[in-house]
Amino acid sequence: MFARLAAAAVALSLPGLALAASAPAAPAQAPARAEPFSLAPLPYAYEALEPVIDAQTMRIHHGKHHQGYVNNLNAAVKANPALQGKSLEALLADVASLPPAIRNNGGGHYNHTLFWKLMAPAGQGGEPSAALAAQIRKDFGSLEAFKEAFQAAGAQRFGSGWAWLIWTGDRLAVTSTPNQDNPLMGDAPVKGAPVIANDVWEHAYYLKHQNNRGAYLSGWWGVLNWNEANRLFEAATRKGK
Repeated sequence: MFARLAAAAVALSLPGLALAASAPAAPAQAPARAEPFSLAPLPYAYEALEPVIDAQTMRIHHGKHHQGYVNNLNAAVKANPALQGKSLEALLADVASLPPAIRNNGGGHYNHTLFWKLMAPAGQGGEPSAALAAQIRKDFGSLEAFKEAFQAAGAQRFGSGWAWLIWTGDRLAVTSTPNQDNPLMGDAPVKGAPVIANDVWEHAYYLKHQNNRGAYLSGWWGVLNWNEANRLFEAATRKGK
């Protein structure tokens, strides 16, 4: 009796097994396509630049403002298939013929990526290299004269923008740009390779300094990463040879 019941149970189960075995597998999900541009983590903690720049400013500036530029840049590139696959530098070089969203957000992404690298915790940024120091003395007279010119460029920039030290191909020059423009853009009035850049948008300093941009500019030297500036200067001068 038991043997007959067991055989019946096996017989009843076999069709189900056969159907399960013959059912087509679910189609594999295609992997999500990576965005062309992404936000890199900071090379230091949000609080690492205190007391020059407070942690809350860094957290909002990096995680909200810069992330917003990245998101909007990716959306603008997706909306223009001809731009997909182009590097950020290539987009900036041709920015005059591209949609304003590329200029604003591509510039914002490039400028901020550079900005974070050009800062370091106090005491860790090094000093100007012999080559950069010599070129600064040649083009500005002294390091202090350069700092005064750079701070003036930032202080006198109406509204929002950036202050720059650039290599023009034969000399160093201080300039400033509005909004998220930079000296790499094809239609920049003064073109050159960035060596030092400082953000003078209010979101870079307002929580700590309110409307005192001058205090922010003068204190910023305390977190300038001269090691990165030295590297950028060396790369720019080597490229021109």
